[in-house]
Amino acid sequence: MNAMPKELFSGEWNTGGHVQGIALDMERGYVYYSFTTVLIKTDLTGKMLGSVKNLIGHLGCIAYDPDRNCLYGSLEYKHDSIGAGIAKKIGVALAEEDAFYLVKFDVDRICRPNMDAETDGIMSAVYLPDVVDDYRSVDEVSGYAHRYGCSGIDGIGYGPVFGDAGVTPKKLMVAYGIYSEIMRQDNDHQVLLQYDPTVFEIYGKPLSQMQPHHNGPDRAEDRYFVYTGNTTYGIQNLEYDPYTKHWFAAVYRGKKEAFANAPFFVIDGTVAPQSKPLLGRAGETGRLLALAPYGTSDANGIYGVPFALGQTGMFACGDGTYYFSHAYAKDRAYASHVKRYMIDPDLPTLFYEG
Repeated sequence: MNAMPKELFSGEWNTGGHVQGIALDMERGYVYYSFTTVLIKTDLTGKMLGSVKNLIGHLGCIAYDPDRNCLYGSLEYKHDSIGAGIAKKIGVALAEEDAFYLVKFDVDRICRPNMDAETDGIMSAVYLPDVVDDYRSVDEVSGYAHRYGCSGIDGIGYGPVFGDAGVTPKKLMVAYGIYSEIMRQDNDHQVLLQYDPTVFEIYGKPLSQMQPHHNGPDRAEDRYFVYTGNTTYGIQNLEYDPYTKHWFAAVYRGKKEAFANAPFFVIDGTVAPQSKPLLGRAGETGRLLALAPYGTSDANGIYGVPFALGQTGMFACGDGTYYFSHAYAKDRAYASHVKRYMIDPDLPTLFYEG
């Protein structure tokens, strides 16, 4: 821990959007930043070592896999206000269809600036048809567009199966984005999908963004639900913490008055999912995950943490220390100061800078 700096800096980048996620390779001393349409690789001093451009869609949260020395991310192409905003900023039209992917970057090949996501052999993509279906479908319970309120995907993490004692291999967990729609009652759960990393060996292929491919499994290995109340665009960043054995979920606060609308939740990684009726879903049963009792509990029994960071990036070092992104924009340039924090379960905010 002492060898790791207290602060990291991304540099300022004129990209299509703010920093969406961060990841560290602690063994090699590399830092990765997702800037919506650009991936940046630096060393611990902030020196830029390489970048990947020509991402027309929304590259969200990222997660480093030390077992395979690769980087995962969530990538979406859609024609809502977010997709239209990205297309306008970068001046490139989107493909006609909506599409959602898990992507994997070969990080050893990221060795110079402005490498091309499509043509430089850096990135492979796996299509997620079940996300596409939920995004496109009218919800059977409420009659509103987008089943579960699905706005696509964002948060992604790499870690053990929920309730697993370390026997099974680690998995990829990817979280839905959820539209902030306070008039409906069927969208109060976070939705997480589980995939094995070997999905890239079976289905992964380079992506032609103007002609999206459909290579992917028919469905996820597993689907989980977390009752948090509706949030604004769902889990922005998802991170497994080996120190507490829990999963951290950072969100933009929800707007429903019936909930406390915390910006941060801790999903209990030690408790296996239980099949239960999902509140607001007219009797539908789902595999429900438990929230760990950090922060405070609201009138609905939902534990949330009033910690206002993590939405633009977080990383768990595994020893009780963490990095959280402090994002900012200046003169059309985007950047992140990433600061080191420690954990104290007795603190209402759970973390403190140190």
